[in-house]
Amino acid sequence: MYKVLIAGVIVLFTNCKTSNSGYSSVSDYGATENTNLSQDISPQDNTTTLEASIKANMEYLSSDELEGRSTGSKGIEKAAVFIERFFKENHIKPYFKTYRDSFNIKKIVGYNIVGLIEGNDPKLKNEFIILGAHYDHIGTTEVVDGDTIANGANDDASGTVVVMEWAKYFAKNKSNKRSMLFTLYDAEEMGLKGSNHLAKRLQREGLNLYTMINFEMIGVPRGKEEIMAYVTGYNKSNISSKLNEYAGSEIIGFFPKAHEYKLFMRSDNYPFYKQFEIPAHAISTFDFTNFDYYHHVDDEADKMDYTHMTNFVKSMIPAIEGMTNSMSKEIKLNNE
Repeated sequence: MYKVLIAGVIVLFTNCKTSNSGYSSVSDYGATENTNLSQDISPQDNTTTLEASIKANMEYLSSDELEGRSTGSKGIEKAAVFIERFFKENHIKPYFKTYRDSFNIKKIVGYNIVGLIEGNDPKLKNEFIILGAHYDHIGTTEVVDGDTIANGANDDASGTVVVMEWAKYFAKNKSNKRSMLFTLYDAEEMGLKGSNHLAKRLQREGLNLYTMINFEMIGVPRGKEEIMAYVTGYNKSNISSKLNEYAGSEIIGFFPKAHEYKLFMRSDNYPFYKQFEIPAHAISTFDFTNFDYYHHVDDEADKMDYTHMTNFVKSMIPAIEGMTNSMSKEIKLNNE
């Protein structure tokens, strides 16, 4: 999340059961060209299945049972086990010996969860794409009507769940020439600790990383007049224009306040940008006007827009496939 100042108020944006049913091809998804995520989409069977999966996973990850998913807690351990089970059931392999990339913050042990889908091209599979989100949250916060659990549905169970769904899609369809890592970070709320650890580890081990996208708070749609989502660090690379080209529509846009709020360096993309010096950005649909419950006990699953999330997952698939399948590295850093 990002730490920002809005109208003199500091807004801290810092640092169920899983369905095994997959979905078919991108064309079957019927990704809409409408840039307003709140619009209805065709009631196809695979859309219904996808939305049901998103909703079920969201409801578990942001349930009171997980106690706000703070790093080192019993709740985040349950979240980690849930994600690992999802990866295993959907044939997503661990990148390391296990799914866990463990690290210490003093006496606290944190766990990033890292899944791998190998690319299908003999040469390009040696290059990697990372799709990530943080699955931790803050645990408890100020009491409201007797409730103290900050469930973190939008922040960032929403990003976690869409990354899980893309992992399931690519594991089934095997439509990626480059290899893909699906990375869910712990301890983002403690200052990007998990992503810092993983980025440094992968850099030391010589990972050939092409680009990285982090998904931060995508549980609610932007206004009807706005582009579907925005990318942080818009001018640092050509990623926005290339993703839109691959998607065949304008789904990723520019958020004027992003630079003012320093959003680029406030989320889990930033450690990868620093370590690898490659295009590494965050994509979000939260723009500080469309959700009132940041770090609040009312950031609950029942306040998420599941039609919006389903549409976002579907609309991003051709963009992600374009990124994974281009014969050359078309996404490049700009000269600043």
